[in-house]
Amino acid sequence: MKILYGVQGTGNGHIARSRAMALAFSKVGAKVDFLFSGREPTGYFSMEAFGDYQTRRGLTFISHHGKIDPLQTAIQARPLQFLREIRELDLTGYDLVINDFEPVSAWAARRQQVPCIGISHQNSFRYPIPAAERGMLDRLLVRYFAPCDQHIGLHWHHFDQPLLPPVVHLQQEHLQQEHLQQELLQPKETIQPQVLVYLPFEDLPEIITLLQALQPQSFVCYHPQQQVQKIQENILLKPLSHQCFMQDLHQCTAVISNAGFELPSEALTLGKKLLVKPLAGQFEQLSNANTLVRLGLANRLNKLELAEIRPWLAAAPAKPVIFPCVATALVDWVMAGKWQQQDSLADLSKTLWSQVAYPPYATIR
Repeated sequence: MKILYGVQGTGNGHIARSRAMALAFSKVGAKVDFLFSGREPTGYFSMEAFGDYQTRRGLTFISHHGKIDPLQTAIQARPLQFLREIRELDLTGYDLVINDFEPVSAWAARRQQVPCIGISHQNSFRYPIPAAERGMLDRLLVRYFAPCDQHIGLHWHHFDQPLLPPVVHLQQEHLQQEHLQQELLQPKETIQPQVLVYLPFEDLPEIITLLQALQPQSFVCYHPQQQVQKIQENILLKPLSHQCFMQDLHQCTAVISNAGFELPSEALTLGKKLLVKPLAGQFEQLSNANTLVRLGLANRLNKLELAEIRPWLAAAPAKPVIFPCVATALVDWVMAGKWQQQDSLADLSKTLWSQVAYPPYATIR
């Protein structure tokens, strides 16, 4: 079986999830080519796991000052170029397209009648689950941005729907899931008391001013605008790097991030105290923040204000959420052709959720 795997490259979460899938596919010897869209080709980093990958411009969202900018998003869309990319993507020789909310490969697969499986957090919003109020544009984006033949949704709880737990790349770095669980449950005396901050949609000077006012607490902050590593009072500022980021994620005591899906999933898996600030105007992030609070797994940050952060810093540490190795299960499911069988997704969902364990303070209903 030859597979083309299309990945939305606007945020790093889709890429992180795809690393886990790439490793799981490589372990079974599958032939998988990767295609990324949503950012400039020079903007990708730490992409060794994907071999000789392709890029396209695709479609993306423009944000300023922590908010989606609808006007600039529309101006930058370039629909004629997008349609040309769809027409020019030749899927001859591919048996299957797997898609992580990437529009070029999804629409090309539909146009050329190649089977397409969508695996993404966005797909969970196709089901009747708790979500923020959404407008017509949000509904259209979920339905038509990256249409597939089968849509697999990932989330932190199933909400009585055939969803799957998160695909967490951390788990792929351990040979056996039980080893990860034992590591997560060990005392953390050796971990440095730093808070990891990743707010790529916020203005870096505003972040620095806020964190400096929280001394003596120390922070390590990653941001796209930071080009070199440097120390600024109580903040260690770092440029984007997957390897360095993952090391700091393991060593930190807590995480402040936007309300995407993959980084919060990694933080929950590692038992990191979590504070999320949703990107204003972004339906998915607003929904994620509300859901994390509803499940008792994180706190929500509405504005970059000291009054909202100080109580969270003083709160008790978190404990890990134990998720199964979803990437391996999904790859086995795909390679066995079970995606063509009725009710197989529901069976996979039940099997995986039976292995999930939440901390005692979670409010799972």
